[in-house]
Amino acid sequence: MCRYKELTDEELVEKIREGETACMDTLIERYKRQVRNQARTLYLIGGDNDDLIQEGMLGLFKAIRDYRPEKEVSFEAFARMCISRQLYSAVQAAGRQKHVPLNTYVELTEQLDTQDDGPQGKSPEELLIDRENMERLQEEIWKLLSPMEKKILRSYLEGESYTAIASALGRSPKSVDNALQRIRRKLKRFLSK
Repeated sequence: MCRYKELTDEELVEKIREGETACMDTLIERYKRQVRNQARTLYLIGGDNDDLIQEGMLGLFKAIRDYRPEKEVSFEAFARMCISRQLYSAVQAAGRQKHVPLNTYVELTEQLDTQDDGPQGKSPEELLIDRENMERLQEEIWKLLSPMEKKILRSYLEGESYTAIASALGRSPKSVDNALQRIRRKLKRFLSK
């Protein structure tokens, strides 16, 4: 692996495509810190920082897979973009709660046959209590935010870009970014109580 450390990112990607899989370790080692730094700035509902790091690594793998040197963009810039997209997609998907019914289902036939608890060892009653607790938690968090922060967060969780949110609210993209940073800080303080 030592001989690979002297190669550029672009050369490593080329060697990976030629079948030298050991180059992958070198590239991952180079970008591990980048992935951690980008993941640290985000919050994943129902997840933790390790989940975000895994998402970031998926973005890195996609960058390795999809990088095209003929596009005249450095691998580093392309990798940062892929990592960011993967992280933001994960955060947005978690915020949508689109798949909550699928993730919390209870298979009734198993319940009837074995009288065991449902998925993850929880009965339907426990799942209902968990859902009610989550709704209460969301209400408490919502109380922490100003009206403007609520609008920005709602738009952000719906997948709108900073510039789209800014133009809809008559603000600058920087003020939208600042508001999202304040929201993250408030959430961290609240969840650490």
